[in-house]
Amino acid sequence: MGVTKDIIAEGDGKTFPKQGDSLTMHYVGTLKSDGTKFDSSRDKGRPFQFVIGIGQVIKGWDEGVMKMSLGEKATLHITSDYGYGERGAGGVIPPNADLDFEVELLGINDSGGGGGGGCIVL
Repeated sequence: MGVTKDIIAEGDGKTFPKQGDSLTMHYVGTLKSDGTKFDSSRDKGRPFQFVIGIGQVIKGWDEGVMKMSLGEKATLHITSDYGYGERGAGGVIPPNADLDFEVELLGINDSGGGGGGGCIVL
């Protein structure tokens, strides 16, 4: 259980986020069971910004995104215990749902563009 990563496009291979860094990312979240999209920064037209490693996002993001390098695009496969667990979220993520997120690390500590909003711990 936890998070696994499939790389879609390699990043720079040398610049990795660390706890407390402010990140700028694009993401598309889908349910693993049937591929239903439940949220997307791309659809909102602006990247998502958050601080990594302090519980601002689900555990699967805190752990999975730390393994990405700047510019990398990947799919994070997140089991429910590293996602929203038994409670689900926002009426769009059912209880105990495994999730897939296509994520792209655009910036670390203002080294990219961005704009707020997005998927947070509910």
